[in-house]
Amino acid sequence: MASVLIVDDEEGIRSFLAGALAGKGHEVHEAASGTEALALLRRQAFHVMVTDLRMPGMDGMSLLRGVRSEHPEVEVIVLTAHGSVDTAVDAMKLGALDYLQKPISGPEEIRMVVGRAEERYRMRAVREAAARGDVARLSYGAPSMEPVEKALGRVARTEATVLLLGESGTGKEVAARAIHAGSARVDGPFVAVNCAALSETLLESELFGHEKGAFTGASERRRGRLELADGGTFFLDEIGEMKPSSQAKLLRVLQERQFERVGGNQSVPCNVRWIAATNRDLARMMQDGAFREDLYHRLAVFPIRIPPLRERREDIPELARALLARIGQETGRPDLRLSPEVVRYLAQQPWPGNVREMANALERAAILSEDGELGQELFDVAPGGTPRRSLPTMEEAEREAIARALAHFEGNRRKAADHLGIGLRTLYEKLKRYGLG
Repeated sequence: MASVLIVDDEEGIRSFLAGALAGKGHEVHEAASGTEALALLRRQAFHVMVTDLRMPGMDGMSLLRGVRSEHPEVEVIVLTAHGSVDTAVDAMKLGALDYLQKPISGPEEIRMVVGRAEERYRMRAVREAAARGDVARLSYGAPSMEPVEKALGRVARTEATVLLLGESGTGKEVAARAIHAGSARVDGPFVAVNCAALSETLLESELFGHEKGAFTGASERRRGRLELADGGTFFLDEIGEMKPSSQAKLLRVLQERQFERVGGNQSVPCNVRWIAATNRDLARMMQDGAFREDLYHRLAVFPIRIPPLRERREDIPELARALLARIGQETGRPDLRLSPEVVRYLAQQPWPGNVREMANALERAAILSEDGELGQELFDVAPGGTPRRSLPTMEEAEREAIARALAHFEGNRRKAADHLGIGLRTLYEKLKRYGLG
Protein backbone atom coordinates (compact mmCIF):
# COMPACT_ATOMS: atom_id res chain seq x y z
CA MET A 1 0.00 0.00 0.00
CA ALA A 2 1.03 3.60 -0.53
CA SER A 3 2.18 6.27 1.90
CA VAL A 4 -0.06 9.24 1.05
CA LEU A 5 0.11 12.92 2.07
CA ILE A 6 -3.19 14.85 1.85
CA VAL A 7 -2.92 18.64 1.71
CA ASP A 8 -6.04 20.81 2.04
CA ASP A 9 -6.96 23.74 4.25
CA GLU A 10 -10.47 22.28 4.79
CA GLU A 11 -10.44 19.74 7.62
CA GLY A 12 -13.61 18.04 6.38
CA ILE A 13 -12.10 17.26 2.98
CA ARG A 14 -8.89 15.98 4.56
CA SER A 15 -10.86 13.68 6.86
CA PHE A 16 -12.99 12.33 4.02
CA LEU A 17 -9.97 11.56 1.82
CA ALA A 18 -7.97 10.11 4.71
CA GLY A 19 -10.83 7.81 5.69
CA ALA A 20 -11.36 6.62 2.12
CA LEU A 21 -7.67 5.74 1.70
CA ALA A 22 -6.93 4.37 5.18
CA GLY A 23 -9.89 2.02 4.77
CA LYS A 24 -7.98 0.38 1.90
CA GLY A 25 -4.79 0.03 3.92
CA HIS A 26 -2.92 3.12 2.76
CA GLU A 27 -0.77 4.97 5.30
CA VAL A 28 -2.19 8.50 5.36
CA HIS A 29 -0.81 11.76 6.75
CA GLU A 30 -2.48 15.18 6.62
CA ALA A 31 -1.28 18.76 6.22
CA ALA A 32 -3.42 21.91 6.43
CA SER A 33 -1.13 24.07 4.29
CA GLY A 34 1.58 23.95 1.66
CA THR A 35 4.20 25.02 4.19
CA GLU A 36 3.22 22.22 6.58
CA ALA A 37 3.30 19.74 3.69
CA LEU A 38 6.85 20.66 2.66
CA ALA A 39 7.97 20.30 6.28
CA LEU A 40 6.46 16.80 6.41
CA LEU A 41 8.05 15.84 3.09
CA ARG A 42 11.46 16.83 4.45
CA ARG A 43 11.00 14.54 7.47
CA GLN A 44 9.70 11.40 5.79
CA ALA A 45 9.16 9.77 2.41
CA PHE A 46 5.80 9.62 0.62
CA HIS A 47 4.68 7.78 -2.49
CA VAL A 48 1.75 10.04 -3.37
CA MET A 49 0.65 13.58 -2.50
CA VAL A 50 -2.96 14.74 -2.99
CA THR A 51 -3.20 18.54 -2.80
CA ASP A 52 -5.80 21.25 -3.24
CA LEU A 53 -4.79 24.00 -5.64
CA ARG A 54 -6.48 26.89 -3.84
CA MET A 55 -5.15 27.37 -0.31
CA PRO A 56 -4.22 30.46 1.71
CA GLY A 57 -0.52 31.22 1.94
CA MET A 58 1.39 28.75 -0.24
CA ASP A 59 -1.10 27.54 -2.86
CA GLY A 60 -1.09 24.17 -4.56
CA MET A 61 0.87 25.32 -7.62
CA SER A 62 3.69 26.70 -5.46
CA LEU A 63 3.68 23.49 -3.43
CA LEU A 64 3.83 21.44 -6.63
CA ARG A 65 6.87 23.39 -7.82
CA GLY A 66 8.57 22.82 -4.48
CA VAL A 67 7.83 19.09 -4.54
CA ARG A 68 9.07 18.74 -8.10
CA SER A 69 12.30 20.50 -7.11
CA GLU A 70 12.98 18.74 -3.80
CA HIS A 71 11.11 15.42 -4.09
CA PRO A 72 10.75 14.51 -7.78
CA GLU A 73 9.95 10.88 -6.94
CA VAL A 74 6.57 11.76 -5.33
CA GLU A 75 3.50 11.31 -7.54
CA VAL A 76 1.12 14.28 -7.27
CA ILE A 77 -2.67 14.42 -7.70
CA VAL A 78 -4.33 17.83 -7.59
CA LEU A 79 -7.84 18.77 -6.44
CA THR A 80 -9.60 21.56 -8.27
CA ALA A 81 -12.96 23.24 -7.99
CA HIS A 82 -15.57 22.63 -10.68
CA GLY A 83 -14.88 24.84 -13.70
CA SER A 84 -11.14 25.27 -12.98
CA VAL A 85 -9.88 22.53 -15.27
CA ASP A 86 -7.43 24.90 -16.99
CA THR A 87 -5.56 25.34 -13.73
CA ALA A 88 -5.41 21.57 -13.27
CA VAL A 89 -4.01 21.17 -16.76
CA ASP A 90 -1.31 23.72 -15.90
CA ALA A 91 -0.50 21.62 -12.84
CA MET A 92 -0.14 18.50 -14.99
CA LYS A 93 2.28 20.39 -17.23
CA LEU A 94 4.37 20.94 -14.09
CA GLY A 95 4.42 17.21 -13.42
CA ALA A 96 1.17 16.33 -11.63
CA LEU A 97 -0.05 12.87 -12.62
CA ASP A 98 -3.81 13.51 -12.55
CA TYR A 99 -6.53 15.75 -11.14
CA LEU A 100 -9.91 15.36 -9.47
CA GLN A 101 -12.74 17.87 -9.49
CA LYS A 102 -14.52 18.85 -6.28
CA PRO A 103 -16.88 17.68 -5.06
CA ILE A 104 -15.44 14.16 -5.31
CA SER A 105 -18.19 11.72 -6.21
CA GLY A 106 -17.22 9.09 -3.64
CA PRO A 107 -14.39 7.18 -1.94
CA GLU A 108 -13.83 4.84 -4.90
CA GLU A 109 -12.80 7.74 -7.14
CA ILE A 110 -9.91 8.84 -4.92
CA ARG A 111 -8.91 5.23 -4.23
CA MET A 112 -8.68 4.47 -7.94
CA VAL A 113 -6.58 7.51 -8.81
CA VAL A 114 -4.25 7.00 -5.84
CA GLY A 115 -3.93 3.34 -6.81
CA ARG A 116 -2.82 4.36 -10.27
CA ALA A 117 -0.30 6.82 -8.79
CA GLU A 118 1.07 4.10 -6.51
CA GLU A 119 1.52 1.77 -9.47
CA ARG A 120 3.38 4.44 -11.40
CA TYR A 121 5.64 5.14 -8.40
CA ARG A 122 6.48 1.46 -7.97
CA MET A 123 7.03 0.79 -11.67
CA ARG A 124 9.40 3.76 -11.87
CA ALA A 125 11.30 2.19 -8.98
CA VAL A 126 11.43 -1.08 -10.96
CA ARG A 127 12.86 0.72 -14.00
CA GLU A 128 15.43 2.50 -11.87
CA ALA A 129 16.40 -0.78 -10.23
CA ALA A 130 16.73 -2.33 -13.69
CA ALA A 131 19.01 0.50 -14.76
CA ARG A 132 21.20 -0.24 -11.72
CA GLY A 133 21.12 -3.96 -12.47
CA ASP A 134 19.23 -4.50 -9.22
CA VAL A 135 15.99 -6.07 -10.48
CA ALA A 136 14.01 -8.13 -7.96
CA ARG A 137 14.54 -11.79 -8.73
CA LEU A 138 11.73 -14.22 -9.40
CA SER A 139 13.94 -17.16 -8.48
CA TYR A 140 17.21 -17.86 -6.70
CA GLY A 141 18.39 -20.79 -8.78
CA ALA A 142 15.64 -23.41 -8.48
CA PRO A 143 15.82 -25.60 -11.63
CA SER A 144 12.03 -25.70 -11.91
CA MET A 145 11.96 -21.90 -12.29
CA GLU A 146 14.47 -21.67 -15.15
CA PRO A 147 11.92 -22.37 -17.93
CA VAL A 148 9.45 -20.03 -16.23
CA GLU A 149 11.90 -17.13 -16.20
CA LYS A 150 12.83 -17.75 -19.83
CA ALA A 151 9.17 -17.87 -20.88
CA LEU A 152 8.39 -14.64 -19.01
CA GLY A 153 11.34 -12.90 -20.64
CA ARG A 154 10.37 -14.01 -24.12
CA VAL A 155 6.68 -13.14 -23.90
CA ALA A 156 7.35 -9.78 -22.21
CA ARG A 157 8.82 -8.42 -25.45
CA THR A 158 5.59 -9.21 -27.33
CA GLU A 159 1.99 -8.00 -27.07
CA ALA A 160 0.67 -11.55 -26.58
CA THR A 161 -2.04 -12.17 -23.99
CA VAL A 162 -0.65 -14.26 -21.12
CA LEU A 163 -2.48 -16.68 -18.80
CA LEU A 164 -0.63 -17.37 -15.54
CA LEU A 165 -1.59 -20.64 -13.85
CA GLY A 166 -0.72 -21.87 -10.39
CA GLU A 167 -1.81 -22.30 -6.80
CA SER A 168 -2.72 -19.34 -4.61
CA GLY A 169 0.28 -17.50 -3.25
CA THR A 170 2.81 -18.68 -5.82
CA GLY A 171 3.56 -15.17 -7.08
CA LYS A 172 1.40 -14.84 -10.18
CA GLU A 173 1.04 -11.09 -9.74
CA VAL A 174 4.81 -10.78 -9.28
CA ALA A 175 5.20 -12.60 -12.60
CA ALA A 176 2.65 -10.28 -14.23
CA ARG A 177 4.58 -7.23 -13.03
CA ALA A 178 7.78 -8.75 -14.38
CA ILE A 179 6.15 -9.09 -17.81
CA HIS A 180 5.05 -5.46 -17.66
CA ALA A 181 8.51 -4.29 -16.54
CA GLY A 182 10.15 -6.10 -19.45
CA SER A 183 7.69 -4.86 -22.06
CA ALA A 184 7.53 -1.85 -24.35
CA ARG A 185 4.61 -0.66 -22.17
CA VAL A 186 6.77 -0.22 -19.07
CA ASP A 187 6.18 3.55 -19.08
CA GLY A 188 2.42 2.97 -19.01
CA PRO A 189 0.36 1.98 -15.95
CA PHE A 190 0.01 -1.51 -14.50
CA VAL A 191 -3.58 -1.90 -13.31
CA ALA A 192 -4.82 -5.00 -11.49
CA VAL A 193 -8.36 -6.15 -10.72
CA ASN A 194 -9.15 -9.14 -8.51
CA CYS A 195 -12.27 -10.73 -9.99
CA ALA A 196 -12.96 -12.66 -6.77
CA ALA A 197 -13.09 -9.53 -4.61
CA LEU A 198 -16.00 -7.82 -6.38
CA SER A 199 -19.62 -8.71 -7.04
CA GLU A 200 -20.74 -9.05 -10.64
CA THR A 201 -22.29 -5.57 -10.71
CA LEU A 202 -19.34 -3.89 -9.02
CA LEU A 203 -16.86 -5.70 -11.26
CA GLU A 204 -18.41 -4.30 -14.42
CA SER A 205 -18.50 -0.76 -13.01
CA GLU A 206 -14.89 -1.19 -11.84
CA LEU A 207 -13.75 -2.41 -15.26
CA PHE A 208 -15.72 -0.15 -17.56
CA GLY A 209 -16.66 2.85 -15.42
CA HIS A 210 -20.13 4.41 -15.58
CA GLU A 211 -22.00 7.39 -16.91
CA LYS A 212 -23.78 9.95 -14.78
CA GLY A 213 -27.20 8.59 -13.79
CA ALA A 214 -26.36 5.00 -14.75
CA PHE A 215 -27.66 3.84 -11.37
CA THR A 216 -28.64 5.27 -8.01
CA GLY A 217 -25.72 7.20 -6.60
CA ALA A 218 -23.94 7.68 -9.95
CA SER A 219 -23.85 11.47 -9.72
CA GLU A 220 -20.89 11.91 -12.04
CA ARG A 221 -19.21 10.10 -14.92
CA ARG A 222 -16.49 7.80 -13.62
CA ARG A 223 -13.63 6.27 -15.55
CA GLY A 224 -13.14 2.54 -15.10
CA ARG A 225 -9.86 0.78 -14.59
CA LEU A 226 -9.61 -0.12 -18.26
CA GLU A 227 -9.41 3.58 -19.08
CA LEU A 228 -6.86 4.14 -16.32
CA ALA A 229 -4.74 1.33 -17.81
CA ASP A 230 -4.67 2.93 -21.28
CA GLY A 231 -1.27 2.37 -22.88
CA GLY A 232 -0.19 -0.07 -20.18
CA THR A 233 -0.90 -3.56 -18.84
CA PHE A 234 -4.20 -4.83 -17.46
CA PHE A 235 -3.99 -7.73 -15.01
CA LEU A 236 -7.13 -9.79 -14.33
CA ASP A 237 -6.43 -11.85 -11.22
CA GLU A 238 -8.63 -14.83 -10.24
CA ILE A 239 -10.24 -14.87 -13.69
CA GLY A 240 -11.85 -18.23 -12.87
CA GLU A 241 -14.16 -16.46 -10.39
CA MET A 242 -15.77 -14.26 -13.06
CA LYS A 243 -19.48 -14.91 -13.64
CA PRO A 244 -20.66 -16.09 -17.10
CA SER A 245 -22.40 -12.81 -17.99
CA SER A 246 -19.25 -10.83 -17.20
CA GLN A 247 -17.21 -13.35 -19.17
CA ALA A 248 -19.31 -12.56 -22.24
CA LYS A 249 -18.70 -8.82 -21.87
CA LEU A 250 -14.97 -9.33 -21.33
CA LEU A 251 -14.80 -11.50 -24.45
CA ARG A 252 -16.37 -8.70 -26.47
CA VAL A 253 -13.74 -6.24 -25.21
CA LEU A 254 -10.94 -8.64 -26.09
CA GLN A 255 -12.36 -9.12 -29.59
CA GLU A 256 -13.28 -5.53 -30.42
CA ARG A 257 -10.70 -3.63 -28.35
CA GLN A 258 -13.37 -1.22 -27.17
CA PHE A 259 -16.16 -1.04 -24.59
CA GLU A 260 -19.00 1.14 -23.29
CA ARG A 261 -19.25 2.53 -19.80
CA VAL A 262 -22.13 1.23 -17.69
CA GLY A 263 -25.20 3.24 -18.66
CA GLY A 264 -23.57 4.62 -21.81
CA ASN A 265 -23.58 3.90 -25.52
CA GLN A 266 -20.39 5.64 -26.62
CA SER A 267 -17.53 3.29 -27.51
CA VAL A 268 -14.27 3.83 -25.63
CA PRO A 269 -11.08 2.43 -27.22
CA CYS A 270 -9.17 -0.13 -25.17
CA ASN A 271 -5.40 -0.04 -25.62
CA VAL A 272 -4.02 -2.45 -23.02
CA ARG A 273 -1.88 -5.57 -22.88
CA TRP A 274 -3.84 -8.38 -21.19
CA ILE A 275 -2.54 -10.73 -18.50
CA ALA A 276 -4.89 -13.06 -16.60
CA ALA A 277 -4.26 -15.44 -13.72
CA THR A 278 -6.12 -18.22 -11.96
CA ASN A 279 -5.66 -21.02 -9.47
CA ARG A 280 -8.70 -22.84 -10.86
CA ASP A 281 -8.79 -25.73 -13.33
CA LEU A 282 -10.26 -23.87 -16.32
CA ALA A 283 -10.37 -27.02 -18.46
CA ARG A 284 -12.69 -28.69 -15.95
CA MET A 285 -14.72 -25.49 -15.62
CA MET A 286 -15.23 -25.43 -19.39
CA GLN A 287 -16.47 -29.02 -19.26
CA ASP A 288 -18.91 -28.05 -16.52
CA GLY A 289 -20.09 -24.99 -18.45
CA ALA A 290 -18.76 -22.57 -15.82
CA PHE A 291 -16.15 -20.95 -18.07
CA ARG A 292 -16.51 -19.97 -21.72
CA GLU A 293 -14.28 -21.90 -24.08
CA ASP A 294 -13.97 -18.98 -26.52
CA LEU A 295 -12.83 -16.70 -23.69
CA TYR A 296 -10.30 -19.29 -22.55
CA HIS A 297 -8.71 -19.43 -25.99
CA ARG A 298 -8.55 -15.63 -26.08
CA LEU A 299 -6.76 -15.54 -22.75
CA ALA A 300 -4.53 -18.60 -23.08
CA VAL A 301 -2.50 -17.38 -26.05
CA PHE A 302 0.64 -17.95 -23.96
CA PRO A 303 -0.03 -19.95 -20.77
CA ILE A 304 2.68 -20.15 -18.09
CA ARG A 305 2.50 -22.32 -14.97
CA ILE A 306 4.13 -20.94 -11.82
CA PRO A 307 5.38 -23.89 -9.69
CA PRO A 308 4.36 -24.08 -6.01
CA LEU A 309 7.01 -23.43 -3.39
CA ARG A 310 7.37 -27.13 -2.57
CA GLU A 311 8.62 -27.69 -6.14
CA ARG A 312 11.33 -25.01 -5.82
CA ARG A 313 12.76 -25.52 -2.35
CA GLU A 314 16.14 -24.26 -3.56
CA ASP A 315 14.59 -20.78 -3.65
CA ILE A 316 13.32 -20.82 -0.06
CA PRO A 317 16.42 -19.67 1.91
CA GLU A 318 17.14 -16.59 -0.21
CA LEU A 319 13.46 -15.88 -0.75
CA ALA A 320 12.89 -15.93 3.01
CA ARG A 321 15.79 -13.52 3.54
CA ALA A 322 14.43 -11.19 0.85
CA LEU A 323 10.94 -11.26 2.38
CA LEU A 324 12.36 -10.60 5.84
CA ALA A 325 14.42 -7.68 4.52
CA ARG A 326 11.24 -6.18 3.08
CA ILE A 327 9.42 -6.69 6.39
CA GLY A 328 12.31 -5.05 8.20
CA GLN A 329 12.24 -2.09 5.85
CA GLU A 330 8.48 -1.64 6.18
CA THR A 331 8.56 -1.88 9.98
CA GLY A 332 11.76 0.04 10.63
CA ARG A 333 13.57 -3.02 12.02
CA PRO A 334 16.81 -3.53 10.07
CA ASP A 335 18.03 -5.96 12.77
CA LEU A 336 15.69 -8.77 11.67
CA ARG A 337 17.60 -11.90 10.74
CA LEU A 338 17.10 -15.67 10.43
CA SER A 339 18.99 -18.10 12.64
CA PRO A 340 20.89 -20.84 10.72
CA GLU A 341 18.63 -23.60 12.01
CA VAL A 342 15.45 -21.74 11.02
CA VAL A 343 16.68 -21.39 7.42
CA ARG A 344 16.89 -25.18 7.20
CA TYR A 345 13.55 -25.49 8.96
CA LEU A 346 11.79 -23.18 6.51
CA ALA A 347 13.22 -25.07 3.51
CA GLN A 348 11.71 -28.31 4.82
CA GLN A 349 8.14 -27.07 5.28
CA PRO A 350 5.41 -27.89 2.71
CA TRP A 351 3.98 -24.34 2.62
CA PRO A 352 0.54 -25.20 1.19
CA GLY A 353 -0.15 -21.44 1.02
CA ASN A 354 3.15 -20.93 -0.84
CA VAL A 355 5.00 -17.60 -0.75
CA ARG A 356 2.08 -15.77 0.83
CA GLU A 357 1.94 -18.23 3.73
CA MET A 358 5.70 -18.03 4.31
CA ALA A 359 5.60 -14.22 4.23
CA ASN A 360 2.82 -14.24 6.86
CA ALA A 361 4.80 -16.65 9.04
CA LEU A 362 7.88 -14.44 8.81
CA GLU A 363 5.88 -11.32 9.70
CA ARG A 364 4.30 -13.03 12.69
CA ALA A 365 7.70 -14.26 13.90
CA ALA A 366 9.16 -10.77 13.43
CA ILE A 367 6.44 -9.33 15.69
CA LEU A 368 7.24 -11.88 18.41
CA SER A 369 11.02 -11.50 18.16
CA GLU A 370 12.54 -9.29 20.84
CA ASP A 371 16.19 -9.24 19.74
CA GLY A 372 15.65 -9.33 15.95
CA GLU A 373 16.70 -12.95 15.46
CA LEU A 374 13.98 -15.30 14.26
CA GLY A 375 14.48 -18.73 15.76
CA GLN A 376 12.49 -21.89 15.10
CA GLU A 377 10.46 -21.46 18.29
CA LEU A 378 8.75 -18.42 16.73
CA PHE A 379 7.27 -20.43 13.86
CA ASP A 380 4.10 -22.46 14.17
CA VAL A 381 4.07 -24.49 10.93
CA ALA A 382 4.47 -28.18 11.63
CA PRO A 383 5.33 -30.90 9.07
CA GLY A 384 2.23 -31.47 6.95
CA GLY A 385 1.14 -27.87 7.34
CA THR A 386 -0.77 -28.43 10.62
CA PRO A 387 -0.42 -25.93 13.47
CA ARG A 388 1.76 -26.86 16.46
CA ARG A 389 0.12 -27.23 19.88
CA SER A 390 1.95 -24.10 20.99
CA LEU A 391 0.06 -21.98 18.46
CA PRO A 392 -2.70 -20.83 20.86
CA THR A 393 -0.01 -19.67 23.34
CA MET A 394 1.77 -17.73 20.61
CA GLU A 395 -1.45 -16.15 19.42
CA GLU A 396 -2.32 -15.19 22.99
CA ALA A 397 1.10 -13.55 23.39
CA GLU A 398 0.54 -11.60 20.17
CA ARG A 399 -2.96 -10.61 21.27
CA GLU A 400 -1.67 -9.37 24.63
CA ALA A 401 1.12 -7.37 22.95
CA ILE A 402 -1.41 -5.64 20.69
CA ALA A 403 -3.79 -4.97 23.59
CA ARG A 404 -0.96 -3.46 25.66
CA ALA A 405 0.13 -1.22 22.79
CA LEU A 406 -3.42 0.03 22.24
CA ALA A 407 -3.84 0.74 25.94
CA HIS A 408 -0.50 2.55 26.11
CA PHE A 409 -1.38 4.80 23.18
CA GLU A 410 -4.97 5.32 24.38
CA GLY A 411 -6.50 3.51 21.40
CA ASN A 412 -4.43 5.30 18.72
CA ARG A 413 -4.06 2.50 16.21
CA ARG A 414 -1.46 4.20 14.03
CA LYS A 415 0.88 4.77 16.99
CA ALA A 416 0.25 1.22 18.21
CA ALA A 417 1.11 -0.20 14.78
CA ASP A 418 4.32 1.87 14.64
CA HIS A 419 5.26 0.68 18.12
CA LEU A 420 4.61 -2.97 17.21
CA GLY A 421 6.54 -2.61 13.96
CA ILE A 422 3.66 -3.65 11.69
CA GLY A 423 1.60 -1.89 9.04
CA LEU A 424 -1.74 -0.29 9.88
CA ARG A 425 -3.58 -2.68 7.58
CA THR A 426 -1.93 -5.67 9.30
CA LEU A 427 -3.00 -4.29 12.67
CA TYR A 428 -6.62 -3.97 11.48
CA GLU A 429 -6.58 -7.61 10.35
CA LYS A 430 -5.21 -8.76 13.71
CA LEU A 431 -7.73 -6.67 15.64
CA LYS A 432 -10.50 -8.40 13.73
CA ARG A 433 -8.94 -11.84 14.25
CA TYR A 434 -8.51 -11.38 17.99
CA GLY A 435 -11.76 -9.52 18.63
CA LEU A 436 -10.01 -6.36 19.79
CA GLY A 437 -12.26 -3.92 17.98
